[in-house]
Amino acid sequence: MTTESNPRAHRPGVNSAAPTPRWLRRTQPRPGARTTLVCFPHAGGTASSFTPWARLLPLDVELVAVQYPGRQDRLAERPIATMTELADAVTEALRAGVRPDRELIFFGHSMGAALAWETALRLEAGPGPAPRQVFVSGRQGPRRQRPGTVHLLPEERLVDEIKQLGGTDPQLLDDPDMREIVLPAIRADYRLIETYRPDLTARLRCPIGVFTGDQDTEVSPEDVEAWRDAGSGDFSALVLPGDHFYLTDQAERVISSMFASRTV
Repeated sequence: MTTESNPRAHRPGVNSAAPTPRWLRRTQPRPGARTTLVCFPHAGGTASSFTPWARLLPLDVELVAVQYPGRQDRLAERPIATMTELADAVTEALRAGVRPDRELIFFGHSMGAALAWETALRLEAGPGPAPRQVFVSGRQGPRRQRPGTVHLLPEERLVDEIKQLGGTDPQLLDDPDMREIVLPAIRADYRLIETYRPDLTARLRCPIGVFTGDQDTEVSPEDVEAWRDAGSGDFSALVLPGDHFYLTDQAERVISSMFASRTV
């Protein structure tokens, strides 16, 4: 078992001791909620990308979005270098920052899908609330994880790659001053996920649900099916219209699917 995805190998990074509010964002706090939905953004993404979801959720579900270091109000902090450090830090924040009496559900997109899986492994292996279900999106299953070199590209080629994939406002990348601000975190996230080596023997006990876009060139049907081997519980998959960032237009369908089986 590699330390990169060993849920018991706790090696906090420099940011892992940060207070919980820096990591977990609640745009619409719901003290009376019975479920907490934790959302993990994509590479270069921010907690605010999930802000529109809050109004779409059932009223008894509170949205908590993870804010990674190195962006927005955490711009002065160094981006975390490895999946181990990031998953350890998020696990610590969730143990301290979510209510243990609530049902816990994870949703992660792209890099966030891998992080959601790693974090769930840690919570299942140790103290603190473990998720009832993990939903992953726009990401291949762990055994299909592929190394990459995008993070090594010169600046202009890196920007071209980011624009082609989408998910980042092109105006931020075209403006030299804004590019200087946002590009370091994006490159760091690409480095993190492209050098990530999951433990292929690890299995979640809770169910795994997979979402993907039917025009997503980053994720094949085989990549989706590989998530079946990442858990020992129930497995489901749903293909929706759109590319890698299909969820921008399909948020209502994603949320409806996640909570379809709940009883009021």
